[in-house]
Amino acid sequence: MKALPLAATILGLLAAPRAHAQGALREGKWEVTTQMQMPGVPVQLPANTRVQCVTKAQQEDPASTLPSGSPDPKADCKASDYHRDGNKVTWKVTCTGSQPMTGEGSIVVDGDRYDGTMVMTMDQGSMTMKYAGKRVGDCAP
Repeated sequence: MKALPLAATILGLLAAPRAHAQGALREGKWEVTTQMQMPGVPVQLPANTRVQCVTKAQQEDPASTLPSGSPDPKADCKASDYHRDGNKVTWKVTCTGSQPMTGEGSIVVDGDRYDGTMVMTMDQGSMTMKYAGKRVGDCAP
């Protein structure tokens, strides 16, 4: 099934989105959990959790940290149309590679937590990514 390798690519794109509200996410270590849902796929894929650091430089240029790359060089994905309204961040993604697709994402920040959703549309259908982030400490120096 072609959708599963594509799903892994999208997980790589979205496993670490960063949102900024009322100034920025706090610098530090964030745990981000991503869950993909694909209509018509009988097996629910497991959630993917990873830890990442948010740096001061990323706080100063939040649009540059949106998902715009992929572990699959053939995906050729780019983020665009970054907007922030209060504690909500929205953006779009366009992939023009071997499996073209488009998507829209949003994240809502609440203190040291955030929740978000991204819907990707392609020839095979659509998939929804749900993710949650929480600050879990300081980054190692």
